[in-house]
Amino acid sequence: MTREEFSNIIATLPNQPGCYKYYDSETELLYVGKAKNLRKRISSYFNKTVDNYKTRRLVSLIHSIDFTVTDTEHDAFLLENSLIKHFQPRFNINLKDDKTYPYIVIKKEAFPRVFFTRTIIRDGSEYIGPFTGLMRVKELLVLVKQNIPLRTCSLNLSPGNIASKKYKVCLEYHLGNCKGPCEGLQTEADYREGIQQVRHVMKGNIGDVVKYMKEEMTGFASSMQFEKAQVVKKKIESLLLFQSKSTVVNPRLDNADVACILSDEHFFYVNYMMMSKGSIIHTKTLQIEKKTDEEESDVLSLALATMRDTFGSNAKEVIVPMTVDVAEKDTLITIPKAGDKRQLLDLSIKNAEIFLQEVKRKESLLIGKRTHDDTMLVLEEMQRALHLKTMPVHIECFDNSNFQGAFPVAAMVCFRNGVPAKKDYRHFHIKTVEGINDFASMTEIVFRRYKRLMDEQQPLPQLIIIDGGKGQLGAALESIEKLGLIGKMAIVGLAKREESIFFPGDSEPLQLPFDNPAHLLIRHIRDEVHRFGITFHRQVRSKGTIKNDLEGIPGIGEKTSIDLLKAFRSVKNIKTLTEREITRVAGAAKARIIWNYFHEGEDLGEQIKE
Repeated sequence: MTREEFSNIIATLPNQPGCYKYYDSETELLYVGKAKNLRKRISSYFNKTVDNYKTRRLVSLIHSIDFTVTDTEHDAFLLENSLIKHFQPRFNINLKDDKTYPYIVIKKEAFPRVFFTRTIIRDGSEYIGPFTGLMRVKELLVLVKQNIPLRTCSLNLSPGNIASKKYKVCLEYHLGNCKGPCEGLQTEADYREGIQQVRHVMKGNIGDVVKYMKEEMTGFASSMQFEKAQVVKKKIESLLLFQSKSTVVNPRLDNADVACILSDEHFFYVNYMMMSKGSIIHTKTLQIEKKTDEEESDVLSLALATMRDTFGSNAKEVIVPMTVDVAEKDTLITIPKAGDKRQLLDLSIKNAEIFLQEVKRKESLLIGKRTHDDTMLVLEEMQRALHLKTMPVHIECFDNSNFQGAFPVAAMVCFRNGVPAKKDYRHFHIKTVEGINDFASMTEIVFRRYKRLMDEQQPLPQLIIIDGGKGQLGAALESIEKLGLIGKMAIVGLAKREESIFFPGDSEPLQLPFDNPAHLLIRHIRDEVHRFGITFHRQVRSKGTIKNDLEGIPGIGEKTSIDLLKAFRSVKNIKTLTEREITRVAGAAKARIIWNYFHEGEDLGEQIKE
């Protein structure tokens, strides 16, 4: 858009609240925003110097502008929220949450069942939730089962089936967990009362259920039914205990929503808590990518509106650290300075801070998402820390794997540009080594790997990591030297315990700081080769593709074979044992079979040793 075209548009903009929309040359909607004053807000994009790259990119793509005037700024917020949800413009913050939340469903049927689900079916059933954690759902369902007798079967309890005595009560009835509606022992009205109690429990209204149960307990006591009164009393105690384990702020506080926002260079972090009857029943933290120069108050407003809609909140009070917009005009916005409400807000901030710290921790451990530039910085640090000639954009790591000292295999993982290149992963069956010899196995697999790369004229890695100390590193160097590759690749060994890094010929290892990015990447690569090697070993073991001489002996099974290899390390060692020595592990009968197999034709008397 030229400055002349922009000036012509600005002249037509009103000094009123409303929403504006930016389009590119292909009429794709780029961005939706709201403003107290449309002319001032839109002018600010083009008149001031913008530091944010994404905002500069947005401005460079704008080809046309559309706007809608509203009566109030609040109406502009509602319109903006609606447009963003409908069109999802690429320069607006994305509040879409891909997680499938758990619900508790009250099925639409005679004598409704109550159960957990993640799938909403539009069949008229009632869905309570969503819940942010599966454990919370399980706790609630256990609480319901212990205190509110409901059926758990899937029988068709139509009036006709009940009248015809089609069904008989099951064990749940005799345990007191169901009142037997299948035999007509419970009326629908009484069952519906139980369902109403379920609704109260699920929504955090424990007090209403306790009040009902106290009246029921008093009724039993008045009619001298003391055993039934005692049963109800225990249920009340169970409900009160559950309530005490919830995050209770103050039972005198009414329903309210609490929200706060933190931010770093790339993201906003919004924590939302839903409070009912003084208890926090839902809590959720959103990580929202920054797109342009969004104000924290605007992001918090949109996130709060999304969360209130997601969790079906109709609380008349919102506790926040700053002024925000909400959809309902009669909602009270509270910015507390002290007291119980301030404690609630501080708790929300604490949750957001913990979430942010966890994100940072995962990023530092290379678990979270990294940009290409971030990864290149880590590789530059690795080049510096390990004194490498070139940046290690291609890294390969080797590890041996065996099962209780038996059945050796090996694995190699490949990282390119700091991330796993899984199509280049390789696993190895040890071919030339008899028994368990980790050093010889390492020599074999390193030779096979790089002999093949040389034969196929494939590029060699800049760095090889050997999972093991000096011994494993020396074994790998034998093959590197034999292939004439000394000096063409850097090679290091990673000790298993101290996580020290050994270099060829050095007497003392390098110990990088625990939180050093290069060290973290090396550990991540080491953990990946462990995972890949163990997974492969389990697969081939389960398929029976790894065998040994012991399992080939008629009458000797897998367990005996493993027990012997645990005790004597290799089949080669077992062949040298006397029958009595084998008996100590395998028993007399199997020892005779094994010794005869390996020593057919020999005189038993000559080999017995005391």
